[in-house]
Amino acid sequence: MKIFETKTAPNPRRVRMFMAEKGLLEKAEFIEIDLQKGENLTPEYVARNPMKKVPVMELDDGTCVAETMAICRYFEESYPDTPTLLGDTPLEKALIEQWVRWIEFYFFSPTGMCFQHTSGYFKDRMNPIKEWGEECGQSVRKFMAFLNDQLADKEYICCDRLTAADINAFTTVAFARVVNIRIQPEQTHLQAWYDRIKVRPSAQA
Repeated sequence: MKIFETKTAPNPRRVRMFMAEKGLLEKAEFIEIDLQKGENLTPEYVARNPMKKVPVMELDDGTCVAETMAICRYFEESYPDTPTLLGDTPLEKALIEQWVRWIEFYFFSPTGMCFQHTSGYFKDRMNPIKEWGEECGQSVRKFMAFLNDQLADKEYICCDRLTAADINAFTTVAFARVVNIRIQPEQTHLQAWYDRIKVRPSAQA
């Protein structure tokens, strides 16, 4: 199979970390897509993903699957003998899904909007609204404070072990640095959690 990605982008990093934790990186050929040059806008790429985003997984029969969590779900279900990152029991699956959605809606998405609307990176193909980007940045800071509180007595976000929730939150904290949003000195629980994830081999994948 092939995975079309931009290695510096956060969504592909989420997939690579997920695969690395399951020991599956060798299962795919990773193909770099240059977003700034618009390689995701070519007819060939749009045929794989009409949303024009990265990453996209292309199976050997030509079937394409886009969206980060959909790709992660494919690996979770296809390789049941690898460590589970989306839960074992109904309760674990529900809690991880809850956190994945919270992180997606209240943390990752506003971080992306802050980047797109304040950096000018995609100004050739969108109308950036600086004030909206700055407002999204404030939402990111609020969620980081919330996450710090949630981690006060926990090593991981939920289920007492590393899950997709940790991977998604970790990559978002790392991505937020491009818009100059960082863990604050008083957010000691968040910093300790981030440091724990950072030393895992998957964080270097």
